[in-house]
Amino acid sequence: MIYSFKGYIPVVHPSSFVHPLAAVTGNVIIGKNCYIGPGAAIRGDWGEIVLEDGVNVQENCTVHMFPGKSIVLKESAHVGHGAVIHGANLGRNCLIGMNTVIMDDAEIGDECIVGAMSFVKAKTIFPKRSLIVGNPAKIIKEVSDEMIHWKTKGTQLYQQLPADCFESLQEVEPLTEIPKDRPTQEAFYKTLEEFKENR
Repeated sequence: MIYSFKGYIPVVHPSSFVHPLAAVTGNVIIGKNCYIGPGAAIRGDWGEIVLEDGVNVQENCTVHMFPGKSIVLKESAHVGHGAVIHGANLGRNCLIGMNTVIMDDAEIGDECIVGAMSFVKAKTIFPKRSLIVGNPAKIIKEVSDEMIHWKTKGTQLYQQLPADCFESLQEVEPLTEIPKDRPTQEAFYKTLEEFKENR
């Protein structure tokens, strides 16, 4: 669901995957190897939205802005399920937790991690490598090398997902029973705690 608005047509690199149930409108530029999940709305009607290479905007996220503003989600920014980015800029390789809300003119620095369900007030600026949680969101500590390594590995899964979707995603009728030879999916990623234990 890609829509022009007042003469602006979204630009999507061919390597990026926009799910058919997502909506991308107007002045939106999507770089290489980006993933836009079903239910996501990226609305470039009142300003420009730029997603640099390797960004993912997961299911049911909203990206929008106050009129006249333009925003950038920098390379490898990772926006978790249900998050709202309203007129905020996201730094390179940051992680925005599920159901987080980030308001107008906020700045999330490179390699920050924002915890799930946090609320970042308008005009709040967080320096790089901040671990941010709460309502209103506050820095609780610095993001460690171990944490950012774990985050980067998770984002790489989403950077591979567009190619996987182009190769294998298709609309089908559901089965009526479980086949006997249904394969088991491998566990190819670990929680942060499991990741720490295995290092």
